Amino acid sequence: MTSNPTILVVEDEPSIREVVSLYLARAGYSVREASDGRAALDYLSAETPDLVVLDLALPEVDGLEITRWLRDRGDAPIIMLTARREESERVLGLEAGADDYVVKPFSPPELVSRVRAVLRRAQPHDSAVEELTLGDLRIDPRTRLVRVGDQEPDLTAREFDLLLMFARHPRQVFSRDQLLDHVWGVTEHIDPSTVTVHVRRLREKIEADPSAPSRIVTVWGVGYRFEP
Repeated sequence: MTSNPTILVVEDEPSIREVVSLYLARAGYSVREASDGRAALDYLSAETPDLVVLDLALPEVDGLEITRWLRDRGDAPIIMLTARREESERVLGLEAGADDYVVKPFSPPELVSRVRAVLRRAQPHDSAVEELTLGDLRIDPRTRLVRVGDQEPDLTAREFDLLLMFARHPRQVFSRDQLLDHVWGVTEHIDPSTVTVHVRRLREKIEADPSAPSRIVTVWGVGYRFEP
């Protein structure tokens, strides 16, 4: 990642788009803007930003469709902007591959903090960190690549961080609040169901049978445990 990451802000409300872009630019990011879904796809077809700030409700092409389009083509981190009334849509967005979400109305400094956190997690870790091998599951923190047998599932930045957290603490039980604290870093205004959605997506990518998981096990009434 370059020293001046590029952020694409996709928001149809001019005042919100301008404020978000202003705060991100002041934080040192190179900002690009799109006012609707079609303009966003036109930009993304030609360029690959380091992160996308994406409104869920957009004209032309909505945020869910853009999220799915992005995930079919790469792992650029996505932070969704959503309204409080769109809880079910937020879950769909997370399941489609979004890394995080911010609920409107929001604090611009909070959004900048989320952007920093997601970009930091998307960067390769120190080369001295050794690869983890757990049965046929291999996790390389240096390259942020995962292999399950001869398959290489495509994990988002947040999914990788969640898996690495589990793998580094085998058989330890974590509540959803603990996982939010350790993996997301910012717990205020984040629904714990976000963890449930990410665990479900992660199971779909690393479990032989996601409906009967053997690696990421639910501890009813408490949280989750990783079985190596």
